[in-house]
Amino acid sequence: MNRTKPITGQLLELKKEIESYAKNYGLDFYPVVFEMCDYDTINILAAQGGFPSRYPHWRFGMDYDQLSKNYAYGLQKIYEMVINTDPVYAYLLTSNDMVDQKLVMAHVYGHADFFKHNSWFKNTNRDMMDVMANHSTKVRRYMEKYGVDAVESFIDKVLSIENLIDGNLLFQSFHKRDKREKKNEKEDESGKNLDQGTAHFQSFMRSKARNEKKLEDSNGPSIENNEINKFPESPVRDVMLFLMDNAPIPEWQADIIGILREEAYYFLPQGITKIMNEGWASYWHSTIMTQNVLKSSEVIDFADRHAGVMQMSRKQINPYKIGIELMRDIEFRWNTGRFGKDYTECDDLKEKENWHIDTRMGRDKIFDVRRTHNDITFLDEFLTPEFCERAQLFTYKFNPRTGRFEIDRRDFDAIKQKLLAQLTNFGQPVIEVVDSNFSNRGELLLEHVHYGIDLDANYASETMRNIYGIWKRPVNLKTKYEDKEVIFSFNGREMKPLK
Repeated sequence: MNRTKPITGQLLELKKEIESYAKNYGLDFYPVVFEMCDYDTINILAAQGGFPSRYPHWRFGMDYDQLSKNYAYGLQKIYEMVINTDPVYAYLLTSNDMVDQKLVMAHVYGHADFFKHNSWFKNTNRDMMDVMANHSTKVRRYMEKYGVDAVESFIDKVLSIENLIDGNLLFQSFHKRDKREKKNEKEDESGKNLDQGTAHFQSFMRSKARNEKKLEDSNGPSIENNEINKFPESPVRDVMLFLMDNAPIPEWQADIIGILREEAYYFLPQGITKIMNEGWASYWHSTIMTQNVLKSSEVIDFADRHAGVMQMSRKQINPYKIGIELMRDIEFRWNTGRFGKDYTECDDLKEKENWHIDTRMGRDKIFDVRRTHNDITFLDEFLTPEFCERAQLFTYKFNPRTGRFEIDRRDFDAIKQKLLAQLTNFGQPVIEVVDSNFSNRGELLLEHVHYGIDLDANYASETMRNIYGIWKRPVNLKTKYEDKEVIFSFNGREMKPLK
């Protein structure tokens, strides 16, 4: 896709100016490349996760159609898009006025700093532009060889489990997560790890390791004390990796799982830091705009744009609003000494309300928070009852009698727990592989790690159907239902509880 062009003239000078302000505030980032495009192009990019080249699939067209309709009916407008690569790519709309362009540029530099320094992005592959293009080429070749319908149908199955990965692996280099690639890791004469090379090499390693595993399996199961060893030895949360390694599928299907798994891990840090990331970028666009860039004639327009982005909803939290306000609250608390043992244990409400020790530690504190936290730890550590009251964070429920969302609870603990529950694994169930030979029949046993929320039976049934299509044998799922442990089994036709 060649529908973007580099910025020139006034916008290029503006970029240099805002970049210098960002650096003066202590922001640090990979080089940022801004490109101009129209709204149709940015819809295409947004539908494809921000990348010009993705593997062909109907869901990208569906997302594009939804974005286009939302824009046409005035329901949604994309002001900017920034991609976590090196260099960082950001897209500006040709239809934006100068205030919009200033705001977007300042916002992008906040994101770029966050991408580079937040710990959860530490092992992100910064060459994903090239990786995505390679993935697209490989999938298209598979479609030419095995047929569009066969490949697309398999991609549908894999996409239904792209959330069944292990966030803890973000602190490991992606290429070292796969035990098969690690097993075959070699060093060339220049001292560079071969497994850091092309996607084709990684595919070769996957194929080599799968063939080795087939040879091992052909020798029969290992036996100790007259019992077949349990596999896996301990629960595996990365279901995609387990199926890629062990499912009885042809190599091209294992390679597609590997492709989609790599992309899922690329996008995962963005999902678990959404509030922090948007809050950090909003904090800096607000600071740079109001302190450095805005002309007096642009103040009202900026206030209008900023207020629109920060508007809260009773149906769901606004990550921009919660993020920026919590960053500001942390900065205020650490500037005034409202932290630590003395402040926490103070019982005098009047003294606590007027507490002020001029520490001037706030800016350093938010930089440190930006580096180490994700959304869950961010809210868990820094969300306070006072903040919830000021930000009017309550739990709402729909009242069918009045036809409106109304305040359900103002209790801080209830609010916090609900927010954390929504953020834990994106509010989706945590599933682990427990046994690949359940009941000694080669069936797969999965377990739902229950955090107080029951599974949706319809979603569970469809997901098990897709896993069955990959595993080729019945799939079982252990969970809790009405506080009782139950195992559901999917045999290829229907899901039903085991007796």
